[in-house]
Amino acid sequence: MTTPAAVEDEVHALTIDAHLRALKMPGALREYRDLAREAKASGTDPLAFLAALLSREMDNRRANQIAQRLRDARFPYPKDLESFDFSAAPDIPKARVLDLARAAFVEARENVLCLGASGTGKTHLAIAIARSAIFQGYRTRFVTATALMNELLTAQAKLELPKVLRAWNRYDAIVIDEVGYTPFAPDGARLLFQFFADLYERRSLILTTNLEFSQWTNVFGDPTMTSALLDRVTHRAHIIPTGKDSFRLRQAKGRNQGEGRA
Repeated sequence: MTTPAAVEDEVHALTIDAHLRALKMPGALREYRDLAREAKASGTDPLAFLAALLSREMDNRRANQIAQRLRDARFPYPKDLESFDFSAAPDIPKARVLDLARAAFVEARENVLCLGASGTGKTHLAIAIARSAIFQGYRTRFVTATALMNELLTAQAKLELPKVLRAWNRYDAIVIDEVGYTPFAPDGARLLFQFFADLYERRSLILTTNLEFSQWTNVFGDPTMTSALLDRVTHRAHIIPTGKDSFRLRQAKGRNQGEGRA
């Protein structure tokens, strides 16, 4: 037999359900009944119950926000610093990289440049640093330099360049991978310069490149524009050298030698 108290509780629950849905609090909606039963059984103070409920809601929202920002970042694959083998890359300053993972450089609108030969971990580090920034509450996005150039060229052809530039401005830090792997067409190089100039001291860039700065003219063309570009990119930048010896190649050689001995 249903008691008047049980009916009253259910009426309250239905009211709470409606309010939490209207307030868009799915975590609280999912958790509050169990928390209420636990609080009632333990004689928990109502304020403590409310604090616990709101904490669950905040945890839920943070988890959902991080998951959404990870999707929005469009990383080609998940990489983190825990999986990076610093022992195989002695040229990389581990302490500086770990410090960058705290994301203070994003708040300061500073850049990070990972500079080294192919196979030395530049992209892994860039993604890992950007992912760490997401967990610190920032929005990040990954793109290759060539893909970015093509996007800007397409936007210009469609007379949508200002709109596209505004869309990129919503991110706090942008990973631009493989700068210098292929020369840019003159129009594309100019658009990339405009992109960098538009974000200068307003957003953080995380660049990976296999070229020394003296060689950037080879891919951007115009020496004056390249000099101005480097001035902006390297100003207040954290430069992480990754070396010239590919540890991917060393690992492959090690595996092959091991198979040969087997």
